[in-house]
Amino acid sequence: MESEMIAPCGMNCSICVAYFGYRIDGERRKSTCSGCRPDKRKCAFIIKRCKYIPKEEVEFCFECVEFPCDNLRKLDKRYRTRFDMSMIENLEFIKENGMDKFLKQQEERYKCPECGGVICVHNGKCYSCGPE
Repeated sequence: MESEMIAPCGMNCSICVAYFGYRIDGERRKSTCSGCRPDKRKCAFIIKRCKYIPKEEVEFCFECVEFPCDNLRKLDKRYRTRFDMSMIENLEFIKENGMDKFLKQQEERYKCPECGGVICVHNGKCYSCGPE
């Protein structure tokens, strides 16, 4: 896992179903998502409602004076409820412990016990060894 795969909102794009080339419903996407940061892409979920990320005034939402804003709280609540993952907790961990420790924590948490691949946060599948 690499730091460029951590979105401004705290999402680890390398564990996202779209990054693996699928949709939430299990269907294949026409193309895989490269993440929110590569190729100068921005956080797809928050950018439309954020006044700081598009202007590159903050690299991560925790740097914002409004952290956590209502948009991030709503996204975080959905992820906590549906996927047992918190973007706000991710951001607080990065702020307190640094990116290297966060990436190690993510590698441990989402490592497939069968093959060592990455487990998807959205459906718990390992696309390296699991059935498609």
